[in-house]
Amino acid sequence: MALIKSISGFRGTIGGTPGTNLTPVDIVECTAGYGQWLLAQNPKPKVIIGRDARISGEMVNQLVCQTLIAMGIDIIDLGLSTTPTVEVAVPIENATGGIILTASHNPKQWNALKLLNHKGEFISADDGREILDLVAQSKFEFAGVDSFGEYREDSSYIDKHLKMIFDLPEVNVSLIQSRKWKVVVDCINSTGAISVVPMLEKMGCEVISLFDDLSGDFQHNPEPLESHLQDLSQAVVREKADFGITVDPDVDRLAFMMDNGKLFGEENTLVVVADYLLGQHKGPAVSNLSSSRALKDICLKHGVEYFASAVGEVNVVTKMKEVDAVIGGEGNGGIIYPGLHYGRDALVGIGLFLSHFANADQSLSEFRGSYPEYSMIKDKIKLEPGLDLDPILGSLNQKYKDYPLNTIDGLKINMEDRWVHLRKSNTEPIIRIYAEAPSTQEARKLVDDIKSAILELA
Repeated sequence: MALIKSISGFRGTIGGTPGTNLTPVDIVECTAGYGQWLLAQNPKPKVIIGRDARISGEMVNQLVCQTLIAMGIDIIDLGLSTTPTVEVAVPIENATGGIILTASHNPKQWNALKLLNHKGEFISADDGREILDLVAQSKFEFAGVDSFGEYREDSSYIDKHLKMIFDLPEVNVSLIQSRKWKVVVDCINSTGAISVVPMLEKMGCEVISLFDDLSGDFQHNPEPLESHLQDLSQAVVREKADFGITVDPDVDRLAFMMDNGKLFGEENTLVVVADYLLGQHKGPAVSNLSSSRALKDICLKHGVEYFASAVGEVNVVTKMKEVDAVIGGEGNGGIIYPGLHYGRDALVGIGLFLSHFANADQSLSEFRGSYPEYSMIKDKIKLEPGLDLDPILGSLNQKYKDYPLNTIDGLKINMEDRWVHLRKSNTEPIIRIYAEAPSTQEARKLVDDIKSAILELA
């Protein structure tokens, strides 16, 4: 069981005792800290709330909404929604901020409060520290009965979000409609069922949906990795579908399953979208340090610059704004297209990916062959309480000092045709270890060597 209060929000497992898990007490305190931060900016704030379908969502939603109302803050509750939908709603409603109730890819016992600023973007590290200080000091002020915030519901925003995507000149809806694809969608019993499925239907696809009951009772590990997607793989082959699509519970990560039942590779979602957009608009691309080097290859192909950021959406967005990037994202299938908004968005990713694929007279498995081939291993080590990662990183710096090293986020060791990156997770009590190489065996060896070195030094 866990509770993580960080500069990016508040995440934990539901139940247990206050201060160690995400209990009602912790939810109220964290919400009040965010509310107090908003009140310092605007005497009458307005906040957009939306949630994924996980089991604890309604309970957390009520606690969050009523806490903010008690502080005199107005609420627009989108109900069951997606992370990118809440993000686009904030500026449209001229809101002061937003909260997304989702623990993304974490299992069903987890939930979280993801905090947005007035632009509908994740709060900065400095803002996060201010909110953490307010929570730690319990510096909250609640309104009198005549000054409570107002509450209203608005379930229209997924449709508005989809219209914004369809209106993008880069999304060729008519061409996609002409392909009449048969698609299997794994909705993970969350809000992909009310966003991805209708989006594909509006684009002329025949859709077969799996796990679409909105119960939040995830039928498999919700992280969209190949080992978790056997039902999707089997359904694509059994139904003779053109491809499959899966998203995480809050619909900000995107992965495709090929017609042969093999994963296209969530790392390659961004690569394909970047290839499409950079062919139309010249400019830089950005991904984080743990993302595939294939994006750099695509940038070289189009004669544009590639930049790497620290891991985390807010870091990618900061770098994208700094270099005026055309496209950016993370190798976990997170597409950030500034032409719509600065946030990971599986829905705009679908529109852009399919607009590119629709131009190819190929199956998706054949289309995959036109992109760089790398193998990546994503592993982790449980972070034991009290373990200090910094001395371990220092020792590894010395061990690999003859290689180009990047230390802006943990340690990334770059080699001629491969790399390995280790860092402490922002969302779980683990050390993440990612490696990429020409073959799976070589990537696995990189990970195993680093894991052995960490365990020796711990």
